[in-house]
Amino acid sequence: MSEAPQEVQQVHTRLLKCALEVDDARAYWARAHQPVSAERAFEDYWFGAKSIARVKVLLTNFRARFDAFPESLPALRTMTMSASTRSAICHWHLQLADPLYRAFTGTFLPERQHLLRREFTRDLVIGWVEDQGPGRWTASTRIQFASKLLSAAFSAGLLTGNRDPRTPIWPPIEDRALEYLLHLLRGVKMQGTLLDNPYLTSVGLSGNDLEERLRRLPSIKFTRQGSLVDMVWHHSSLTAWAASIADRDAHLEGVA
Repeated sequence: MSEAPQEVQQVHTRLLKCALEVDDARAYWARAHQPVSAERAFEDYWFGAKSIARVKVLLTNFRARFDAFPESLPALRTMTMSASTRSAICHWHLQLADPLYRAFTGTFLPERQHLLRREFTRDLVIGWVEDQGPGRWTASTRIQFASKLLSAAFSAGLLTGNRDPRTPIWPPIEDRALEYLLHLLRGVKMQGTLLDNPYLTSVGLSGNDLEERLRRLPSIKFTRQGSLVDMVWHHSSLTAWAASIADRDAHLEGVA
């Protein structure tokens, strides 16, 4: 039996070359049926008119974000989703693949939400990056990290703007996005629990607010009695849930 996929723990620098890239991720989901070379992806215009060098960067990052979780690509290929759900899914997969982004969006930004003065600047983020690895990066690298973290968070809908001062916000999370995340995390080794983790925290879902959402989800039966929590899954896996979603969408389209 193969081991369950797990969130990345080792800090790396891939974010410096590839931020959220929602539109290119969508193109990847639609085409990545099997392993393909960068040359082939370039020749077939997977990502439009981007250079071969850029195609190589995108493939390297998307493989780390999506291929590392085997059930994800088949599910994403068949799912119909809104732009906001697409952004949320890209955000969560970037969190899984990048511990620095996970800490920034799952700890730093939520903590700002609870401050009297929530606004912050890029300089504060540069200092935060240094705190994550004192002396590890040069000043120019810290600046690049801060810019990419802010750019990705803005694309994910976690910031009101992309200029100083920045203010953190909670993005809208549709039921389909939340169901996808929960079914994905069921099979992932991670720090935290299924109901208390940086993926949910990063979008403002925790405590009573999260539990109220869970009680309304059609694919899960959530109950709590005191400190005892019970979750009954109506589907055995992310793959099974995605298949049911595709069938439902096809039925609704046929009715329409």
